Amino acid sequence: MLEFSAQQIAMMIHGQIEGDASVTVHNFGKIEEATAGQISFLANPKYEAFLYTTAASIVIIGAQQQLKEKIKATLIRVPDAYAAFATLLTKYQELKTQQLEGIQSPSFIAPSAKIGANHFIAAFAYINEGATLGEHVKIFPNVVIGENVKIGNHVTIYPGVVIYADCVIGNHVTIHSGTIIGSDGFGFAPKEDGSYQKVPQLGNVVIEDHVEIGANTTIDRATIGSTIIRKGVKLDNQIQIAHNAEIGTNTVIAAQTGVSGSTKIGDNVMIGGQVGLTGHIHVADGVKIAAKSGVTKTVKTANVTLTGNPAAEQKQSLRSQVYVKNLPELEKRVQELEILVQQLSQKA
Repeated sequence: MLEFSAQQIAMMIHGQIEGDASVTVHNFGKIEEATAGQISFLANPKYEAFLYTTAASIVIIGAQQQLKEKIKATLIRVPDAYAAFATLLTKYQELKTQQLEGIQSPSFIAPSAKIGANHFIAAFAYINEGATLGEHVKIFPNVVIGENVKIGNHVTIYPGVVIYADCVIGNHVTIHSGTIIGSDGFGFAPKEDGSYQKVPQLGNVVIEDHVEIGANTTIDRATIGSTIIRKGVKLDNQIQIAHNAEIGTNTVIAAQTGVSGSTKIGDNVMIGGQVGLTGHIHVADGVKIAAKSGVTKTVKTANVTLTGNPAAEQKQSLRSQVYVKNLPELEKRVQELEILVQQLSQKA
């Protein structure tokens, strides 16, 4: 169990201590539920009341936070409490994984595979011929690394991940459980008799640096060339990225979104949950797409917000929704006018 003093934590997050600098914590807790020996934080004003009742030993708060009552906990003041707490969680996670080293048994590592220093290979992992793993790579149980896969430094791959042959993983990448990288793209050519002929998928998947991929996400290999996930991309759980798609730098995508084949998404795009993007389109940089939207055409304008199905710019889509909502009343008025016109015609 890892344990830190308030002094050590303040150094990690560049904070100022108010209270006992020697008090120690060994775990994290929500401010309304934390107990002695835990650290918490206050970022949302609606939870301020818990600051005066919490049993947490240390609480991270904003530098401008005004105290209305006496506080039992040791406080660490920082410019942004939420960001500081996130930094602390990241450092804690890194320290925990750094403790894992060596090769557990049973696991299989092909003779031609190359593994860098400070690695951890868990039991029941399978590393195929020609695979290359960099330094500080952590492979958890039941991970399968295919032939000639290249993995960079400081990569963590959680249980049950499968990376097919020839795929490339960059540095500082995290891949969560159940994710499949490099499975065949959905390529089938229709035949005259109504059946389908499979189109061989000969490409790969390239994942650049500082990418995080959620659980049970699937990224298909390209038919020819590469499916590309650019630097800094964050993918949620249960996302489908189809063959030859490209996701731009620092784009974030929420759960259950599907990106169809050969679609190119720009940099710094934000995509909500359950969004569908049709194939062979482009999405400009900085676009925001609301949850459950359906994007069927190329988006050429940068930094717009889209919503609806088919997706349109937010103001236009909201106006359309109002019109649709009013259709029953409009239909009723049209019917009344038709009756009135008919009556006037009969009198003429």
